[in-house]
Amino acid sequence: MSVVTTERHGDVLVIVSDNPPVNALGAAVRQGLVDGVEEALGDDSVKAVVVRCDGRTFHAGADITEFGKPPQGPSLGEALDKMEAGDKPVVAAIHGTALGGGCEVALACHYRVAVPSAKLGLPEVKLGLIPGAAGTQRLPRVVGAKAALPMVVIGDPISAKKAKEIGLVDEIVGEDTLAEDAIAFARSKIGQPVPRSSEGTANEDGVKDPSIFDEFRQKNGRRLRGFDAPEAGIQAVKAAGEMSYADGVKKERELFMQLMTGTQSAAMRHYFFAERAANKIDDIDPNIDLIPIRKVGVIGAGT
Repeated sequence: MSVVTTERHGDVLVIVSDNPPVNALGAAVRQGLVDGVEEALGDDSVKAVVVRCDGRTFHAGADITEFGKPPQGPSLGEALDKMEAGDKPVVAAIHGTALGGGCEVALACHYRVAVPSAKLGLPEVKLGLIPGAAGTQRLPRVVGAKAALPMVVIGDPISAKKAKEIGLVDEIVGEDTLAEDAIAFARSKIGQPVPRSSEGTANEDGVKDPSIFDEFRQKNGRRLRGFDAPEAGIQAVKAAGEMSYADGVKKERELFMQLMTGTQSAAMRHYFFAERAANKIDDIDPNIDLIPIRKVGVIGAGT
């Protein structure tokens, strides 16, 4: 069964991903998104598109098991460029979390609607990286450099309410009516010129006031000191105001590859996987009943 399917709702095509547990953006999902967009653009009876996910969350990031392996299928950047380039409105319908590559998917859509409990963010910095599918270039053009900096450089997710305040989300919709509300929203945009994140102009705040970058460094100096990725994130967001979109994407890719091949990110990714592996004991049935622990003894207090 395909991890990405399409549904027709009159003149709206809905592209649905179902890749448990977190709808990670593996090769099959990326190809499915490309196929869905091509289906919509090739059918004159389709006037608008909705991108949503089944399960507990919107795309919650890249498939990090693919890191360090030869690339397969379309890259996320290629898939998102195709999604953004069309003239039919594409609406991201967000529930759960839109994190990392998932937030980049949302940014490549022309509009974003979200349920009140949704969260959006670019947490790549916590793995010693920056976004690698034009997130550092689209986000500042949508919300401005000042609002983009903490998302890219510190990496904590923001609420749907905060995302709407800064212009990242266009509309908050019903918690239980996301699918229908997103279709209705998409239909309301048919025939209008589509706003592309790559063509946004909110990033001009960093051009008019370049001091915001140094102020951000000073304010967060203690928590950023010693790490390579935060400074790379600042440089990428700054580039979004100083360079064309195409050149900014090249700059992002250059910074991303420097981090990906460096020792800091390798160590942080190892820690990430090790932490999760520690929660799993091989050959134990996941459905086994746990024994209640009432006492714990600690032996030894040496080095």
